[in-house]
Amino acid sequence: MARKYEQRRRAEQQEETRQRIVEAAIELHGTLGPARTSLSAVAEKAGVQRNTLYRHFPDERELLDACSAHYADLHPVPVPDGWADTEDPLARVRAGLRALYAYWDENQQMVAQVLRDAESVPMVREISQARWGVPLGGIRSALLAGSTDREVEATVDLAIGFGTWQSLRRSGLSTDDAADLMARIVADALSRP
Repeated sequence: MARKYEQRRRAEQQEETRQRIVEAAIELHGTLGPARTSLSAVAEKAGVQRNTLYRHFPDERELLDACSAHYADLHPVPVPDGWADTEDPLARVRAGLRALYAYWDENQQMVAQVLRDAESVPMVREISQARWGVPLGGIRSALLAGSTDREVEATVDLAIGFGTWQSLRRSGLSTDDAADLMARIVADALSRP
């Protein structure tokens, strides 16, 4: 019986170490960005040796996958449930953009670092696309409400972009005011014949 207890305790300790490594990497990715975060820095921040880090994460991709999965669990991108079926285009788009812009606001440091690095590091681009692509695609579809007009699609793509939110915030608009402005623009595009 003591052996099973020891094995269970060892497994718990390994999981705790793994979690410390993931959390250390997330913190560094949010401040430095994934491309500027060395495995040595992650190990140091987690309080483990590099060989311990490699035992849990044999390569950088596995660590990035684990970090992005854990971050996505803690900070999920909003889903269109509750507003996607709203008939009124302005109300639907406003609800969707307010939810998305609140997400951008709450996660701006991490998103900015990851998107910056995704421009030059293919692995970061692939992983960020895997984590954000599907949820953003769902928001995009809900905002479009079946429209296939290229100008409407371009307007929605502009509206959901992190860079758009950043620009509007730099202009002095609150997150809600930015969402409301873009909602009016998208709703106007949707209402055109």
